[in-house]
Amino acid sequence: MLKRDVFGNIIPLKKLLISLIGIASFPRLSWINKTKVSGMEHLKNLPKNNVLFVSNHQTYFADVMAIIHIFCSHKWNFKKGIKNPIYLLNPKVDTYFIAAEETMKSGLLPKIFAYAGSVSIKRTWRNNGQDINRQVDMSDISQIGQALENGWVITFPQGTTKAFAPGRRGTSHIIKKFKPLVVPVTVNGFRRAFDKKGLFLKKKGVTLEVKFKAPLSIDYNQDSDELLSVIMDAIEQSDSFKNPSQNN
Repeated sequence: MLKRDVFGNIIPLKKLLISLIGIASFPRLSWINKTKVSGMEHLKNLPKNNVLFVSNHQTYFADVMAIIHIFCSHKWNFKKGIKNPIYLLNPKVDTYFIAAEETMKSGLLPKIFAYAGSVSIKRTWRNNGQDINRQVDMSDISQIGQALENGWVITFPQGTTKAFAPGRRGTSHIIKKFKPLVVPVTVNGFRRAFDKKGLFLKKKGVTLEVKFKAPLSIDYNQDSDELLSVIMDAIEQSDSFKNPSQNN
């Protein structure tokens, strides 16, 4: 039988989809624009699972795809970003990203992205463009735990592409419940280069920046709001980081 991941997705098919998405996105990330990666040394000694990457968010898909490119490059022991796309011949497949369920069901391409590695959750504060207030679906939390048990997970604490939006307490809940190693990531330039979905180019020649920081020293018993404040500082989205360049 074909090997499957923790969510039942066929791994050879998942690998093929990541490779195809990678081939399609590589020119936009490396030729039309340039992706500048720093901090890849912080990926070197990470465990194979229970690692949570927390990042700011500028488009639905482009910055996610850039991070996945970097993870694949790291798998091949490349240390200088995503300059050699040979890594797409055997991409890293035990990587997941948390995304809104409604986004991942919004068309064929999002559904392909979903199969390639999303953990789709129901947003508690917004649905179909309307503000809402609903309880966290515990099955969503369980899925995130499964993903962490299997590999690396990328999450976006703000839950939106808007710069300096407040973080969501769900991130603190995930960290306190599953106690992952937490690695901060900052991205910049994607908002200038791509449309909101990250599928269409707005501007060429943009430097796309992805910076990995050292894993955080986390007090898992810390108050949720205090922990969230630590996360928002680490991804440079707290009020103290507000300046015009951060909105790019």
